[in-house]
Amino acid sequence: MKTGKYSVLKKENLAKNTYSLWIKCPEVAQEAQAGQFVHVKVEGFSLRRPISICEVTEKAIRIVFDVRGEGTEAMTRINQGDMIDLLAPLGHGFTLLEPEKPIVVLGGGIGVPPMLEVAKHYGTQAKAIIGFQTASKVILKEDFTQYGADVTVCTDDGTMGVHGFVTQALEEHLKQSTPAMIYACGPKPMLKGIVEMAKQHNIPCEVSLEERMACGVGACLVCQCKLVKNGEEFSAHVCKDGPVFPAEEVQF
Repeated sequence: MKTGKYSVLKKENLAKNTYSLWIKCPEVAQEAQAGQFVHVKVEGFSLRRPISICEVTEKAIRIVFDVRGEGTEAMTRINQGDMIDLLAPLGHGFTLLEPEKPIVVLGGGIGVPPMLEVAKHYGTQAKAIIGFQTASKVILKEDFTQYGADVTVCTDDGTMGVHGFVTQALEEHLKQSTPAMIYACGPKPMLKGIVEMAKQHNIPCEVSLEERMACGVGACLVCQCKLVKNGEEFSAHVCKDGPVFPAEEVQF
């Protein structure tokens, strides 16, 4: 884990209220794993903002975020050439198998960005199912395709791709193929449906939980979640113990 101020290499507005930042931070990039996150210090706010890592290169990382409140709205004023204050990388990432194994990644809304680095690892062996409310909210479709993934877009209103939820598209995919692993990030009802389907088909599954966070390092109790191990229920911190957990441990 590093803390410091790093240079913003590139800024993009991907959709209404959704932004992408490439940040030059070689020492963070060398440690970062798919599924981890960064904690951003925003000028004028005491609490840092947790943002998933979307992509990692040798010397830089990419983060993609939605405007959800005053803090993330202030982040939209960070521009190319500015410095950004990061505590990173944080959390527990996804378990990556051999790149030749066929897998499925599923993302819903702002749960889509952390799935891109996973898909990159598997290239053409990755099936990406990404869901959004409507066509104008769709992000990163071309990025998944660029890295070789077979992409299915789902929209709640049918304005692009499959009309419906990612769980329906997953159900169709599992009729034709049995992946070695399912990875998912998004709203809890979506994750619950995916986990149940993975269990029915006896496919290993990991999920990334989205929770409000304060400290980001497990010192406070804001992002507590319930897990079950060996039949016993216990509390964990999404920031420190997650955000990625084996599906069978999560209590929805």
